[in-house]
Amino acid sequence: MEDAFTGKPTCIAGAVLPGDAARAALQHDHGRRLEALARLGAAAAQCDLRADTDRDLVLLAEDEVILLEGTSPQWAAFGAAIRDFRALLPLRSLADFGFGGEEEPLEEANPRLHRIGGGVEAWAFAAADGSVYKFYRPREGKTIGSRFGFARGEETLLRAAAGLGDYRALLEKLLIIQLLGGMPTEVLAVTPEGVLVAKQVHGEPLPQGDDMSARLPASPIEIPSRFLRADRDHPRLLFLRDGPYLVADLHARNFVRGEGGGLHLIDLVAGCWPGRETAADPLIAEWLGRVRADPRAPALPGSPDDQL
Repeated sequence: MEDAFTGKPTCIAGAVLPGDAARAALQHDHGRRLEALARLGAAAAQCDLRADTDRDLVLLAEDEVILLEGTSPQWAAFGAAIRDFRALLPLRSLADFGFGGEEEPLEEANPRLHRIGGGVEAWAFAAADGSVYKFYRPREGKTIGSRFGFARGEETLLRAAAGLGDYRALLEKLLIIQLLGGMPTEVLAVTPEGVLVAKQVHGEPLPQGDDMSARLPASPIEIPSRFLRADRDHPRLLFLRDGPYLVADLHARNFVRGEGGGLHLIDLVAGCWPGRETAADPLIAEWLGRVRADPRAPALPGSPDDQL
């Protein structure tokens, strides 16, 4: 099956949920893309190139340093890293997705995509087969999406607030959604303007305001309030690639009902758990170690959370 806009193989068509093998392949691709971005950043540093943000790396063309690749092994490795990353996140124009050349093309009528929603981070469109295409728009210069930032709290050890993100955080979020059984999502491309394009299985929205507290994914761990307060709904702890992450914003608008009636995440806010603040506080560091081994471990050893 080919995607109608890129001509590349796709496992997503309308509301049909891909099988287990296709889901595993999507998850593998999300991980490879993040690894390739990390290698790209490391290769750039070896050439003494310091990007202001990861957007500068994400938008590099395949032939960006081709004239320098023969000058040293470092430049050759940098060129190879760019091409490896471009294979996993191609550069494509908005015109490839049916948008015109207007100053704000995403705001204009598109004969091939019908806008069905959107928020601060992205606008969502439906294709003829029902597949959902999401266009994540850069904000305030070179930022994109959202991620959590952390600070010391007054009544709790940590306070988390969602702020502007970057491309790595956005790609990590899409991986986490997949990991939590969310709607299967493919990352299709990034445009020269920095718009990241993803494709997602269509689902039926839930009524706004539905209580999700008893219907959240089972794997994330509830965080005792003595440790953290977040400015988004239902903060949870998740271990990803051997590191802890905060995930939240798990309200009804970020879930849909899929084929067969199951609930699936379509969006969230995430952030890598802060190592420095954790290392400075033995209580929270000890708790993280225990819940990694046993997700049901209480906040304090030998003290059930309902007694604290």
